[in-house]
Amino acid sequence: MVRVVLPAHLRALAGTERERELEVVGTVSLASVLDALEQLHPELLGTIRDRASRERRPFVRFFACGEDLSHEPPGAPLPPPVASGAEPLLIVGAMAGG
Repeated sequence: MVRVVLPAHLRALAGTERERELEVVGTVSLASVLDALEQLHPELLGTIRDRASRERRPFVRFFACGEDLSHEPPGAPLPPPVASGAEPLLIVGAMAGG
């Protein structure tokens, strides 16, 4: 089981708790984890990544094992501690402003 931690605004939209456990079949990658999350919570479709292009939304970031994974290829395997459920994948809403 892969553990995913969601920010408050996505938890509220999905009506779920802070951390979700997801079953991911095959390679555990950002794409496969987000596919599993969106299948479980269809109300999140289009919020984390664009519906058409499937690219990450500009103000959404992914972190795991102390690393920013936001610019990694979507199909690249996530670190083994994330794939095993020992460490969570954090989905974070980035902030911008001046």
